Amino acid sequence: MPKDYYKLHQTQFETFIDSALKEDIGSGDHSSISCIDNQSKSTAVLLTKQDGILAGLDLAAQIFIRYDPLLEFKPLAVDGSKIVVGSHVFTISGATQSILATERLVLNTLQRMSGIATLTHKLSEKIKHTSCKLLDTRKTTPNFRYAEKWAVHIGGGTNHRMGLFDALIIKDNHVDFCGGMNQALQKTAAYLEQLDVSLDVVVECRNAKEIEQTLPFSFVSRILLDNHSIPELRRALHQINQKKPTEASGNINEENLLAVAETGVNYISMGALTYNAKSIDLSLKAF
Repeated sequence: MPKDYYKLHQTQFETFIDSALKEDIGSGDHSSISCIDNQSKSTAVLLTKQDGILAGLDLAAQIFIRYDPLLEFKPLAVDGSKIVVGSHVFTISGATQSILATERLVLNTLQRMSGIATLTHKLSEKIKHTSCKLLDTRKTTPNFRYAEKWAVHIGGGTNHRMGLFDALIIKDNHVDFCGGMNQALQKTAAYLEQLDVSLDVVVECRNAKEIEQTLPFSFVSRILLDNHSIPELRRALHQINQKKPTEASGNINEENLLAVAETGVNYISMGALTYNAKSIDLSLKAF
């Protein structure tokens, strides 16, 4: 994933920021307007109340500046760094009303992204002695996918496809609706020939027959082995014999992750990286 994630997806992030600010502020921040003079200037600092991996700092800066370009953001850490209780992450200075109006969106974003990065880092460390890469999935929060996948990347994971538009995954329902694996892949081959872009194609195989049918198709980028037991994975990997990269998914958790990775599978995709991560506790305080 390119280093400058925000610029790569700038349009999507700007849309998210504008929509989220509108959702929270609406017609105005009555709490602040009621008691804070509109000429008031202040500084606040972000404090950590839990240990973890920081993620979302760059996005937080963009939220502040997009709302009020006169705010002065000073980072005291970097995304991907380890944070401990009591760490100072950044200071923000400028109009007090602007700081208060953006506080909740910035905190929500940082807490969520840091939770995902922390979990991803923890699980990645468990399998770092293998060549297996940890992937995220499309099991993300609606309208927050780009941020959540950014957090996975910061935590040391690898991004799967962003959505339905940038890669193909031919899964069990596609195969069944088409009447079988051969029919599905033949139709996919014809479709790919019409495209003016090259897309990865991942194919889910449920059994040895589907693996046998998939291997001859040169356009297949990876074989997905979903909900396989460890013995089933080993048999499937023996059959594939490194002719295609492989991915395991389905019911993989912290307890069985290591055993799956040590089978020799190339990738493990885990929806839990995003849907099961617990947010990190952070607080923005007057400084």
